[in-house]
Amino acid sequence: MVAETLVKKLRSLIAPSAERQALTPRGLERLREQLHECAAGLGGEVSARTRAAKLAETYLGLNDEGRQQFLKLISLEFGPDPAKVAAAHEHYQAAVATPDQWKAEAALRAAMRSSRIRILTQFNAIPQGVKFLVDLRADLLRYREQDQSDKELAVLDRELESRLGAWFDVGFLELQRITWNSPAALLEKLIEYEAVHEIRSWADLKNRLDSDRRLYAFFHPRMPAEPLIFVEVALTDHLAGNVQALLDEHAPVFDHRKADTAIFYSISNTQVGLRGVSFGSFLLKRVIDDLKRDFPRLAQFATLSPMPGLAAWVRKNPDVLAEAGLGLNLEELSNGTWAADDKQARALRDGLLRVGARYLTQAKQGSQEAGPPFDPVSRFHLGNGARVERLNYLADSSPKGFRQSFGLMVNYLYDPDDIERNLEAFASDGTIAASAAVRRQARPGKA
Repeated sequence: MVAETLVKKLRSLIAPSAERQALTPRGLERLREQLHECAAGLGGEVSARTRAAKLAETYLGLNDEGRQQFLKLISLEFGPDPAKVAAAHEHYQAAVATPDQWKAEAALRAAMRSSRIRILTQFNAIPQGVKFLVDLRADLLRYREQDQSDKELAVLDRELESRLGAWFDVGFLELQRITWNSPAALLEKLIEYEAVHEIRSWADLKNRLDSDRRLYAFFHPRMPAEPLIFVEVALTDHLAGNVQALLDEHAPVFDHRKADTAIFYSISNTQVGLRGVSFGSFLLKRVIDDLKRDFPRLAQFATLSPMPGLAAWVRKNPDVLAEAGLGLNLEELSNGTWAADDKQARALRDGLLRVGARYLTQAKQGSQEAGPPFDPVSRFHLGNGARVERLNYLADSSPKGFRQSFGLMVNYLYDPDDIERNLEAFASDGTIAASAAVRRQARPGKA
């Protein structure tokens, strides 16, 4: 009961940073004592839950500077004991090829296990503990990004990411379809978490949950009210090429019984603290299976995807605009005012499609030609076995659409007959699967 009572206080401590407290020298010493007690694991399960709940309460009550001190204390003072590791390693080397080798290996592994893991694992035992750790890692990532020269939190981040990867293994996740009849609190979170195409109103959300739409999310049993990742699907009879048309609240509802195409038009990760923990590919595979079961007529599975890195790539490679015969600079293309002039929009069409095709088929991260694709969405879908099927001109006329990709969007096609072959070729040598039309558009020369 003590742990549960303390946890009830946690919600009241989730306040703006300005209302949280600094970590005083006396508080730091008390925190060090609490962490040592937690690492030692003294007492039974009730004692462990109580200690973990008190630590969580302490953390949530601190301001940003205090939280960084909290995390640095764990990172710097609760790693493996170097002397014990050295002794265990020496014993292991002496035991190699003897009957004691496996016992010595186990002892070496135990010596390498840091107290940080014992501390982090104990949070798992309290109510809301898994969500607490996910949010704690979100703080950790933010502090690391604010000061990239500070390496003191890196080891804690690696260990916490590894633990979360094990706890959020796809085998533990539950796929749920979300409908307009789902709890209001869950629907509010969809509005909050949507990261690709903003949900502007309840009417907008209701349209995305209509009979010709599907929305699926992965949940973890320890975070049943928090979607981890969700995908929005439109059931159609064509390869959609304009997101405004797809999201038009006033468009007639399509008869889903006639659908032969499923369009994945938005995939949103919701938990910053789970960065590096990948389950998006499993979500798509599970959703495709679910859709095929409910709609046997479906023959085509594709996305209507943004190209979020295009403008950034052009900024690094400004010559591509001239090479494509475009008479506008990056800033002029990004503001989108040219799209209102039909004559100018027609004149720019082929050149922009050429730039987009070159970007998707040739742009790489870093300076290596064999590196992964520059575009994060492309890395995701190509890494799951899709192919670049079609570029769509003026497909996203929102300010964000022009700002990040000059209004271009792309369809990635998931062809069940080609997925494994595409995936293997991409993983082995970085081969990008693309349709003949896209490859023609990417050829050198002016439009």
